[in-house]
Amino acid sequence: MARRSFGMGQGETSDVNINDSLTPMLDVVFIMLIFFIVTATFIKQAGIEVLRPDALTAIQKPTVAILVAVGPTGEIWIDKKRVDAASLRAHIERLHAENPKGGLVVQADKKSQHEKVLAVLNAARAAGMRQVAISTEK
Repeated sequence: MARRSFGMGQGETSDVNINDSLTPMLDVVFIMLIFFIVTATFIKQAGIEVLRPDALTAIQKPTVAILVAVGPTGEIWIDKKRVDAASLRAHIERLHAENPKGGLVVQADKKSQHEKVLAVLNAARAAGMRQVAISTEK
């Protein structure tokens, strides 16, 4: 039986290997994956949902490094972990050392205790943070 090969010269055989065409495509996909992982912006969360108070003069802060949440019963949360008031300054100093250009935002619940919010603000000042804000609803 005679074999025909279209588009090939006399005596040439077709040696198409799937790895030869798949490898460059996998390289491109892998490079794109690395690009998206490196450029992705991760959203920081304090750890609990709070009902923030309303404000007429709310301004968006572009650089936020630390989010601290104060719940309605006075519990303090940083990075989805409950923190006691005694170790609050150490946590803020550690996070501030990781990103010294970013600021601190306090997400205080409408029903939170003022003493806890002041404890967070005092700990931030003692840790050397100068960009401190309180999160509100517009």
